[in-house]
Parts: sequence; C-alpha cells; structure tokens
Amino acid sequence: MSQVDKSYELAKEQYAAFGVNTDAVLKKLATVAISLHCWQGDDVGGFENKGDAIGGGLAVTGNYPGKARTPDELRADVEKAFSLIPGKHRLNLHACYIDTDKKVERNEIRPEHFKSWMDWAKGLKIGVDFNPTYFAHPKAADGMTLTNPNKGIRNYWIEHGIACREIGAAFGKKLGTPAVTNQWIPDGMKDSPADRKYFRDL
Repeated sequence: MSQVDKSYELAKEQYAAFGVNTDAVLKKLATVAISLHCWQGDDVGGFENKGDAIGGGLAVTGNYPGKARTPDELRADVEKAFSLIPGKHRLNLHACYIDTDKKVERNEIRPEHFKSWMDWAKGLKIGVDFNPTYFAHPKAADGMTLTNPNKGIRNYWIEHGIACREIGAAFGKKLGTPAVTNQWIPDGMKDSPADRKYFRDL
C-alpha cells in the first residue's frame, strides 16, 4: 500500500467517526465538474503579448521556469492535469490566451481567434468557460477599466466585455454545454472610498 493510500485510510477512519463515508463523498465529487483556470499553466502570461510585463496590479510574474510558452504546450499541460484529477472537468480560458499570429485588439477579438481551443475541447469532450482579460494592457495600467473616467477607455473595455460574451456563447454552441463568462475586473479603490457614487454613476 502506498503512502498516499495509507494516509487516505487514516483519514477515512477519522471521518467515519463523524459519520462521513469518504468513499461515497469522493464518488459524488467525481460527478461535479470544476473549471480549471488556464492561467495556472503559465502564471497569467497569456499568448497575445509575448515578453511584455503583465502589469495591472497582479501579484504574479508570468515567468516561472517550465511554464507553457504556446497554446499547444498549455493544452498538453492541461490534459496532463486532467489525467491526474478524478472526474470530468472544464477549462476556464482567459481572452489573453488568444491563438493567432496577428495582433488583435481586445475589443476586436472574435470566436475565430479561439477556434483551436474550441476544436481541442470538442476533441476532449469538455466544456470551456471564458473570461475577459481586464488587465495586462496599456488601457488598464491605472487599474480602471469599466469604471474608467475616460469614456474612450471605458467604451474600449465595454466592447471587450461584449466580445467576450459572444466568444463564450460560441464556445457553448460548439461544445454543447453553456459557457460561464466571468466578468472579473480589477477596478476598485478600497483604500480611498471618498467618492463611491461617481464611479457607480458611470
């Protein structure tokens, strides 16, 4: 019996003392799909701005050794992770993981820029959730996107969010399972909340 199996047997006994059947719990958990974040494979580097700093106030560097450098490498890493995690899961993909040789502004991304991801997911029979990328961009350098006082910058990010909803819908249609489009933004001034109303009115 391996050390992992021995440890599990000990934990199983302890949980049983509280009336918890860990085998039944694990069997049930295996039916719940989790959405694995793509950025765990490369520390949020993405593939649109190779070599650029991530920025946007994120506490990551995007430069750890052995990180995925291409969409194909990341897909291979994700497949390996899926092989080690019990159950059938999903991928949560960020917009900055676009797969194209051309520079595409974030407010101009379209489903066709993620075709390789769609084809890959369809081959694995998994669902994909989608995230806009409201950081690591010159128009997000001040930490303000959807609440930016500059209307041009704000509209840029609104257009990005709309484009990402369309991409999420395309993933759902192609894969036969709805995609959750997670609108996470870095905006916020928790340390200086003197004027909360202004940004809510935008």
